[in-house]
Amino acid sequence: MEQVIVTVLLGFLAATAVAVIRIKNLFAIVMLFGVYSLLCASVFLIMDAGDVAFTEAAVGAGITTVLMLSTVALTGSAIRIDKGSDKRNKLMPLALVTLTGLALVWGTLDIPPYSDPAAPVHQHVAPRYIEDSPQEIGIPNMVASVLASYRGFDTLGEVAVVFTAGLGVLMLLGRKKRKDQNKS
Repeated sequence: MEQVIVTVLLGFLAATAVAVIRIKNLFAIVMLFGVYSLLCASVFLIMDAGDVAFTEAAVGAGITTVLMLSTVALTGSAIRIDKGSDKRNKLMPLALVTLTGLALVWGTLDIPPYSDPAAPVHQHVAPRYIEDSPQEIGIPNMVASVLASYRGFDTLGEVAVVFTAGLGVLMLLGRKKRKDQNKS
């Protein structure tokens, strides 16, 4: 049953991606990106990756959608196309995307099957975390113990990067406001 739900969700993801490509209204595109992120979060949740699902829902569907909607509010929702852009060669972008897709598919050919217990990722540090984490850390949630304790500095670095990026965006938006106020 789980496989059927994942397959249906992946079908919705594909349909949403096609809709994003075909629609010309930027507001609708931003909303479809939010839907796409929520569908991805649902797939992650069904695959028992709750932490990744939460992050995708918060960042992908939440913060990113709000930032893109703010951008659309500042710039307008109409797509402006230069007259000269119709004459441009459209085969080069298609070839580049196709080549990138083929490289990604080729790169995944060596991946072990999903949930294979003999996969290399399950043979490195995962057994130690599973066996020793309850005694060493005392947190029942395995993911929380790994992120908060074993990889605490890594998580702190990621939070610092996200905070710095958000601060940079706020500074840029504040700078535009000040320039607008100085003009009047």
